[in-house]
Amino acid sequence: MSDAMVDERVTDEIEALKAILLDNELNIKENDRGEPECIETILFPSTGEDSQSQYVCVTLIVRLPSGYPDISPVINLRNPRGLDEDTVKLMQSDAEAKCKDFIGQPVMFELIELIREHLTRSNLPTDQCAVCLYGFREGDEFTKTECYHYFHSHCLAAHVAAAERYYREEQEKLPQWQQDTTNKFQAICPVCRESINCDVESLWSAPPPIDVEAATDFSVTAELRELQKQMAALYLRQQQRGGIIDLEAEGVKMLVRTEDDPAATTEEVSPPGTSLTAYSNTTSVQSVTQVHSKQSTHQTQNNHNSQYQPRQMQHNHGHNNHNHGHRHRGRGRAHYRRHFDRVRQAESTPR
Repeated sequence: MSDAMVDERVTDEIEALKAILLDNELNIKENDRGEPECIETILFPSTGEDSQSQYVCVTLIVRLPSGYPDISPVINLRNPRGLDEDTVKLMQSDAEAKCKDFIGQPVMFELIELIREHLTRSNLPTDQCAVCLYGFREGDEFTKTECYHYFHSHCLAAHVAAAERYYREEQEKLPQWQQDTTNKFQAICPVCRESINCDVESLWSAPPPIDVEAATDFSVTAELRELQKQMAALYLRQQQRGGIIDLEAEGVKMLVRTEDDPAATTEEVSPPGTSLTAYSNTTSVQSVTQVHSKQSTHQTQNNHNSQYQPRQMQHNHGHNNHNHGHRHRGRGRAHYRRHFDRVRQAESTPR
């Protein structure tokens, strides 16, 4: 970092931050010219040496514009854990007001202390348990995961036990050679899916949440019954118009053909491509067509030529042509019968 290009006040502030905060708690980003442009740090409540009592945290991001500290920096709070939106908004507004009060002088230490004070006052999860969807009250026993998510101890135990039971059931469904005995069950956070370590037996010993115990039993109200009627009418309307797809009904559809169905007697299910039967039928039709076409053409030519010849020659030629035509037609019928015999044999042969 070039000291000649950076304000001396900023340089002193960054050196002091490095001396107080640990390396894993402080992240300073510089631009291409070596000037610091962003400072990030993770803040926890002030609980002394008892880190297990730190139930909330937040990441403070301060962007230093050109001209800082004579220009107010940009404050951003990310990854709040255990804090509701109202608390985060209050911290954000107080931090921005603090920056305006300290224009012209470094403000990083004041921001860090301000955020820590808010975290210390709010060192109790203010959001809801993701398992039971109830909040945390005084007297509730809750636990904090490594990823800083909070659950009632009783709720987390029930969640982990259900996940482990489901895991074992799925393993038992697999064949013996696919079951992996070395891959043990690993509990994960219900919120972010990170792996967590927890003692289920000790969590089970915790009492259920107060709000869960005080909750009234469910009962169907008149408003809910009216809503059910509306939803039933809407479902029926969609079903009549084909908007509802029944997967079970779609899966058991069958094609039934009767003897009276003309399509069943004339059409056969065959694999893609030209079948042997269709090819044989096509060949036979073409052969018969060619035979009759040759006969008709030959007779037409003979009749046309006979009109221009003498009667005697026409008689002799007609007699010869008559005999020749008989012989030709005889060969055609024999060829026709032999061809269809081969076709019938090919069709009767099992495939």
